[in-house]
Order: sequence, then structure tokens, then C-alpha cells
Amino acid sequence: MITEIILANPRGFCAGVVRAIATVRLALEQCGAPIYVLHEIVHNKHVVKELEQLGVVFVEELADIPRGAVCIFSAHGVSTSIQQQAKKLGLRIIDATCPLVSSVHRMVEKYHGEGCDVLIIGHHRHPEVEGVAGRVSGRVHVIATEEEAESVQVVDPKQVCYVTQTTLSQSDIARIRQRLEQRFPAIRGSRSNVCYATQNRQNAVKELALKADILLVVGSKTSSNSNRLREVGVRAGMTGYLIDDETDILPEWLEGHANVGVTAGASAPERLVRGVVTWLQGYGATSLVELPGKEEQVSFKPAMLEPPDLPG
Repeated sequence: MITEIILANPRGFCAGVVRAIATVRLALEQCGAPIYVLHEIVHNKHVVKELEQLGVVFVEELADIPRGAVCIFSAHGVSTSIQQQAKKLGLRIIDATCPLVSSVHRMVEKYHGEGCDVLIIGHHRHPEVEGVAGRVSGRVHVIATEEEAESVQVVDPKQVCYVTQTTLSQSDIARIRQRLEQRFPAIRGSRSNVCYATQNRQNAVKELALKADILLVVGSKTSSNSNRLREVGVRAGMTGYLIDDETDILPEWLEGHANVGVTAGASAPERLVRGVVTWLQGYGATSLVELPGKEEQVSFKPAMLEPPDLPG
């Protein structure tokens, strides 16, 4: 029977997510509802629902936004063509792309401008990866597996660079990068673009594994960094479950366990963690421990409306 809850630290919202949500709230305050957001502002259904109740409309296509309305790009970033299309449609743009993702955009543009094939280590069809790949045209390849690293074809093996999706785990990146370095000895790129918050949360899960053998990760199924946290926990020896909130917990998961580790993905609010803790306490847990962890002091200012293009 569960008697102890052990909380990972750090967990939950990262600075990029805080900035994205603050950007939406500021836009509502300054411009009034409705505000339109292209795709989910962050990958968490509770955050999305809360913002919808305030007057935010989430859309999958720019064509669904009325001309002249405010359009916010999500924290995951968008392609250059999406930016251009939004301007052509007369939308008032606010770019809430995480600054760390924006730095990857700049790297891709730089490498591409130098005449390199650019390899993006990341997941196909993930919004962040699609945005990164869409910053340039041609000679850009998404590499999700070691097999794809083995088969990718480039124009010049001596002119190859790479970047990585910010929400991956280091172990995923390491295997693919090693294969690319074997094939292309001259390849250039940062050893990892995994953001500080992603890495800190993964390290915290590894610390949890020293004290718990079951892990609950609070985060939506569409959240890449939340999925990676569960995978890190499993690799560290825990049985891991990804849950949106306490209603997803099945009591049979906890049978035969004395303690349970709890963490949250970078887009999951702390109130959801508290809901899980309350549920576990109702189930019988009498002790609550929060592990020490790396203090995060990074913060970003909310994004603002971009000035309209003036006729030249």
C-alpha cells in the first residue's frame, strides 16, 4: 500500500510555457476576446480549456481566423511560410515561440545559408520540428531514428550540420548523433539543443528512481517532454505512467508499492500535481516528501504584437 509520495524537483511549467500563457493573457487584456491561437499554445488540455473559457479560440488553419484578428503563434514555433501567410491574410501577429526554440531557428537558417544540408534530430509531425524544418527551403531532413540516420542522403558529406528538438531525452539524441558522426565525420552542430528545463526535469526523474519504483508523470499525451519523462523513468528502473490528472490513476497500478514518485511535464500546471497528491493521500499515503533540486531562475518577457508591414 502506498504510504509515501515523493515529488520531483524541478517539475511543471518552464519559462517558455510561462511566457506563452502570459502572452495570451496579456493579449486578452489589451485586445479583448476573441484571441486566436494557431494550434495549442502549449500541449496541455487543462491549460487550453482554461484559456478557451477566457475567450481564446484555438485553430488549426490560418484561414479559420477572421481578417484583422489577433493571431498568436504557439510556443512550438512556426515555419517562415506560415508567418508570411498570416501577414497576407491581414492578421495581427504575436509570436509566442519559446526563445530557446527561436535560437534553433536561427541555427538552421545559419547552417542553411552556409550551404549545408541540415539534419533535425526530432519527431516527424511534431509542431516544433515542423516549424524548425520550415525555416528554410530544401536540404533539410528530419531524423527520428537510427535507421533514418543510416539512410539519409545529403548533397555533400562534408557540408552537413545538425540541430535537435528541444524536448528530447539525451539518450535518444546520443544514439542518433553517434550514427550521424560515423557517417559524416565533418558534421557540425551543438552537442544538444535540449533545453535546460527539459534536462533538469529528466535529471530530477533519475533522482526519483533512487527512492521510488513507480512514477506518475502529469502531462498530456501530446506533450513530447512529458512522454520523455516517463521514458527516462522507465529506463531508470521505475514503472511509469503518463496521466492528464488524478482521474487517470488506476488503483491497481499502486498495488504492492510503498511509495510513488510524482513529476510533471513542462506544460503541466502545479495545480494538477496537487490534485494527484490529494488523490494519493485519499488512497492512504501519509508522508509527502519533495526532493531538493536545481533552482531555475530563467524568465522571459511576454511577446507583443508585431508592427504591421508598411507599404514600401
